[in-house]
Amino acid sequence: MKTLTSLLASAAVALAIVPIASLSADGGEEQIPQIIDSGMNHSEAMATASELMDGIGPRLTNSEGYDRAAVWALARLREYGLTNVRTESVDFGLGWNLDSWSARMVAPRALDMRMIPVAWSPPTQGTVSAPVILAPMDEEEDFERWRGKLAGKIVLISEPDRASESTAPGFRRFDGGELAEFDRYEFPADDRTPFGSFVKRLAFPQQLSEFLAAEGALAMVRTSIRGNGLVHGEGYAFSPDKRFALPFVELAKEDYNRLARLEIAGTTPSVSIAVVARINETDLTTENLFGDIAGTDPRAGYVLAGGHFDSWHAADGATDDGAGSIVVMEAARILAGLGVRPKRTIRFALWSGEEQGLIGSKAYVDRYIVSRPVDSGLSPLEQFVNWDDYYPITPLPGYSEMKAYFNLDNGAGRIRGVYAENNIDAAPLLRRWLSPFSSMGASTVVTGRTSGTDHQMMAAIGLPAFQFIQDPLDYNSRTHHTSIDTLDHVPPDDIRQAATIMAAMLWQAANSDEELPRLPLPTEPSKSDPFHWEDPEE
Repeated sequence: MKTLTSLLASAAVALAIVPIASLSADGGEEQIPQIIDSGMNHSEAMATASELMDGIGPRLTNSEGYDRAAVWALARLREYGLTNVRTESVDFGLGWNLDSWSARMVAPRALDMRMIPVAWSPPTQGTVSAPVILAPMDEEEDFERWRGKLAGKIVLISEPDRASESTAPGFRRFDGGELAEFDRYEFPADDRTPFGSFVKRLAFPQQLSEFLAAEGALAMVRTSIRGNGLVHGEGYAFSPDKRFALPFVELAKEDYNRLARLEIAGTTPSVSIAVVARINETDLTTENLFGDIAGTDPRAGYVLAGGHFDSWHAADGATDDGAGSIVVMEAARILAGLGVRPKRTIRFALWSGEEQGLIGSKAYVDRYIVSRPVDSGLSPLEQFVNWDDYYPITPLPGYSEMKAYFNLDNGAGRIRGVYAENNIDAAPLLRRWLSPFSSMGASTVVTGRTSGTDHQMMAAIGLPAFQFIQDPLDYNSRTHHTSIDTLDHVPPDDIRQAATIMAAMLWQAANSDEELPRLPLPTEPSKSDPFHWEDPEE
C-alpha cells in the first residue's frame, strides 16, 4: 500500500528503537511473578485500547482506517523494544472507505432510520429517494417472479421476521459444567465442507445486485439479523473483479419491519438513502503486522501469538477483535519489559483479512509453513471452506520452526482455559503452564476444537496451535459485528487477566525444554465409512 508505506517510513524515522536487554533466559517459571505484577499492577491495556478503538475506530481490511491503525500499532511495538517490526503484504482485493451515510422514511411520515451500508457497497449519487417494494429473494429461481416490477424502486430483499424473544441472558460467564462440555474429542466429519451452503448464501447478494440493476432498481436493502436496533454491515464483494452493482444497505430489524408492514398493508412507504463511500481500485493488497522478541538460540524455533487486527465498520471493532489485538500487544509490552531474552524467539502477529476468510493467517501458512494445491480460481472464502480438502500437503522449512501458536479471538471475556484441538498429548503441558492462573479462573484444558479464527489453518496441518477459551459475556448476543461493538463492552479486569496469561503462556512455551507435541501432518482421509449410519437418537 503506497499510503501505508509512506506513513511507515515517516514513523520509523521518528521513533527510537528501545532494545531489549540481552541477558540470557534462566528458565520459564522464574519470571511468572514478574509477568503477573506487570500485567495486573502496571497494565497499559485499557489506555492502549482506547487509543485504538476510540481514537482510530473500525479497521476494515484494506481501508484507510486499517492503514492508520497499522502505523500506530507498529510504532507501539517499536516503542516496547521489539525487533524485526514489519509488515508483510497479502493479496486481497478492492479497498473501501465509508465517509457518511443516512436513511430516512419520508412517507407516510418522516422518520430517521438506523442503517449501515453493507461493506463494498457503491455510493449513491447524492440522496436516492423512491418508494420501496418488498421483494424477498434468496436464490436465482426467485428472479422471474419480480422481473419487470422493480424499476425505480428501493428493493427490500429480506423476508421480514419477528424481533427476538429469547429468554437467554444477554451477558454471561461460563460455569464449570459448561466448560466440561467442551472436553470431547471431535471425530472426523463425513461432510468435509459444512460451510459450503453458507458461502453460497454470502455470494448470492452479488448476483442479486446485478439482476436488480438490470431491472432498473435504485438500491437494495436487507434486514439486520439481530433486533434491538443493531446493525452489522458485513459484506464480501472484495475481489478485484467483483462488486455490488447498486447501493446496498442494511436496516435495523425494527425499521425494516415497519416498512414491510406498511407496504403489505397497501400504504407504500417512500425512503431516502445516502451513502458516501470510496472504492480503491488501485491498491489490492493488505498487510499483516509482526514484531519479535529475539531468542538466544536460533535453532530452537519460535512461538507465536496472534489476534486479527481487521474489523467490520459498524462500530469500533472492540470485541472483534480489537480486544484480542490489544491482549497480544500488551503481552508484547509485558515480556519486552522483563529484561530477559527467551530461548526461543517470541513473535507477535496482528492478522488482516480474518473477517473475509482468514486471509492473513492463511497467507502466512502458505508463505512459511506448508504448500497445498489450492484452486486459485475460487474466492478467498471458498478457498477457506475447501482448504482441508487440498492434498498433498508439502511442508516448507518453517513447518518445523513454529513450536506453538496462541490465538485470542472470542470477544473480550477473560481466559478460562485452552482448546487443545484434539491434540491429546499436548494437554498435560498446557495444563501445567496454565496452572499458576487457576485462582484467576483459568485452569481448563479441553480436548475439543473451535473454529472460525486464525489458529484454524495452523491446527489443521498438525501444528500445536490453540485458541483460548473465553467467557462469552455479551459477544454473541449483542456485540459481534454490530453497531455497539465499542470499548464499553471490554471489561478492564478481563483484559488485564487475558494479557497476563497470554504473556505467561508464551514465556513458558519459549523457554521450556519440553516442546508441545504436534499432530501428524495430515494426509488425504479415507473414504467415508459405508456403514456409518445416522444415530436415530441424534
